[in-house]
Amino acid sequence: MLRHFRAMHLYQAGMPLALITEWLGHADPETTLIYAHADTEMKRRALAKATDGVTTTPPAIPIWHDREDNIRRLCGLTS
Repeated sequence: MLRHFRAMHLYQAGMPLALITEWLGHADPETTLIYAHADTEMKRRALAKATDGVTTTPPAIPIWHDREDNIRRLCGLTS
């Protein structure tokens, strides 16, 4: 139990699961997955990393504003 607690602590600290598998001496990585559980903080960090630099605020004025030609083209009304 102590080994798996330490392994989970290392996983939460960012150690790759493949290294933890070797450290525990598991022949199959699937065995390690039984003990590996992502906690809320790990999920939050992963989400923050994935969305780093991505803005979710739309532009103040849509790019199609006052562009009837673009709207017609998008709707397939013109070629």
